[in-house]
Amino acid sequence: MPRLAAASLAGTAIEFYDFFVYGTAAALVLGPLFFPTFSPLAGTLAAFATFGVGFVARPLGSVLFGHIGDRRGRRPVLVVSLLLTGASTVAVGCVPTYGSIGVAAPVLLLVLRFLQGLGLGGEWGGAVLLTAEHAPAGRRGLWSSFPQIGPAVGFLLANGVVLALSATLTEAQFTQWGWRVPFWAAGVLAVLGLWLRSSLPESPRFLEIEAPARVPLVEVVRSHWRLVLLTAGGLAVGYAIFYAVTTWSLAYATERLGVSRTVMLTCIMAAVVVKGALTPVAALLGDRYGRRPLCLAGCAAAALWMFPLVALLGTGEPLPMFLGFLGAMLAFVTMFAVIAAYLPELYEPRIRCTGAAVGYNLGGVLGGALTPLAATALAEHSGRVPWGVGAYLTGIALLSLGCFAMLPETRPETRPAARPAPAGTEAGAGGLAATD
Repeated sequence: MPRLAAASLAGTAIEFYDFFVYGTAAALVLGPLFFPTFSPLAGTLAAFATFGVGFVARPLGSVLFGHIGDRRGRRPVLVVSLLLTGASTVAVGCVPTYGSIGVAAPVLLLVLRFLQGLGLGGEWGGAVLLTAEHAPAGRRGLWSSFPQIGPAVGFLLANGVVLALSATLTEAQFTQWGWRVPFWAAGVLAVLGLWLRSSLPESPRFLEIEAPARVPLVEVVRSHWRLVLLTAGGLAVGYAIFYAVTTWSLAYATERLGVSRTVMLTCIMAAVVVKGALTPVAALLGDRYGRRPLCLAGCAAAALWMFPLVALLGTGEPLPMFLGFLGAMLAFVTMFAVIAAYLPELYEPRIRCTGAAVGYNLGGVLGGALTPLAATALAEHSGRVPWGVGAYLTGIALLSLGCFAMLPETRPETRPAARPAPAGTEAGAGGLAATD
């Protein structure tokens, strides 16, 4: 399990590095370079729109790779998704700017971002299932949380490289070529990830399946549509929090409040470090007290913290901003640390790769794709403190709270065998937990 968890963590970190480095570039430089004819606000919105395309592609990737995972195995998903995401990320670093090739530049950016999202949509399901389906029932939450640490590591890698370049290059150098370096580095990381994953064993749960679903998506939509929608709605707040902190606030503070790029990256990265470190701790609590209680607690904490978050951001001071980000990340990790165990347990093995991944990535569309765009628009006519953004994020937190309240508990040791599940989740109630 340690070797398997480490390989899953490393691969997930590499793929999320690819995804996050685009978000950081979108917040800092892509607007002026690829949309120079737009106003500063419109350029930022356009850059965030290309950022959002990656989230739209993720559910499509979960359908494509989920089909492979449910029909051919979890392991092939990890290799192909890593290759696709890595190659498209390196290509982003090679795209000429608008000044060189005109409108073809943002079009190429859009296509490559779509391919990034397609690959990442398959990555999460494959990595999580390979770990969860090997893990013992009593510690499934803990072992499944290691792929969930991967996004934090990927974010720190992406922003650490950008921070180092910002500190050592002039503004002109960073704008001219420095922003491309993190994208090129993705090629080296992809090779490392392929090496780590080359010897991973196939999931024992998949090998036990006697009759794989012929078209997993059809079965998921027909029998589990309500479960997919509830999980997507529940996860929306986690995506909204993460990208409000790591992407929107970076653009807002540097452009509107005059905070330096280095200060913002440092504050955000410090909060993400704490989030990554506490992920296994929260997962252990999920093993002991259940997945659903932690998800409900995280949503409630998020609903209470969003207005303090924007108030602390509005100060423009490093310590208050860090505290705001830290509170948001604590709410985030409370729910997302247990998701890697919770979602697979809701589905039976023959459709698990598709069902869990589609629900997870649809939540990204609701929370991740829209949040930077909506927050930028809401903050445009606000004062120094963007209260409208706080209201928007609070609303998403309440929506997610309601969705999690309608989902069943799945922890094997405590889930009652005869407990009725919501319509559309009947088969899911006999998922991973029931096979132990």
